[in-house]
Amino acid sequence: MIYLGSDHGGFQLKEEIKKFLAEQDLPFEDFGAEQLTPDDDYFDYAATVAKKVAAQPQNNLGILMCRSGQGVNIVANKFKGVRAALVWNTKEAIASRTDDLTNVLSLPADYISVEEAKQIVKVWMETPMGMEDRHVKRVQKIKNLENTSYK
Repeated sequence: MIYLGSDHGGFQLKEEIKKFLAEQDLPFEDFGAEQLTPDDDYFDYAATVAKKVAAQPQNNLGILMCRSGQGVNIVANKFKGVRAALVWNTKEAIASRTDDLTNVLSLPADYISVEEAKQIVKVWMETPMGMEDRHVKRVQKIKNLENTSYK
C-alpha cells in the first residue's frame, strides 16, 4: 500500500499525486490533509504515514509533501524501519531506491513542478530496491543502529 500525507504547503501537490496514482491503478490511502488548512502541522501527517510504513516496512510505501520537504522527511526518519529520502529529481529517486532502499519519498512542493513530481514518483515507484551487497550491508547497519537506539 502507498500512504500519502501533506500539510497545507504540500496539499495541492498531494491532490495531483493522488490523481496520478489513481490513473496508474496504484493502491493508495490519503492520510491528509483532507482540505487546505493553513495552520496545520506537517508533523501530524508525516507521523501518521511513517507509522503505517513502519508497521510493514518491506511492503508499505509512503509519499510525503510539505513546502521544503525537509520537515516531513525529518519526522519520517524518526520511525524504526522507515528510510525516507528528500528527492528533487529522477536521478535522486533512482539512487534513493537502489543505494538506500528507501520506503518513503519526501517531495519539496515549493521547489518542483507537478510534472516533475509525477516523474519522480513514477521513477521511484518503478525502481526496485538495490540488492548489491554493499547497499544491503549499509542498510543493515542502519537497522542495527535502530535496534540499539530505539527502545
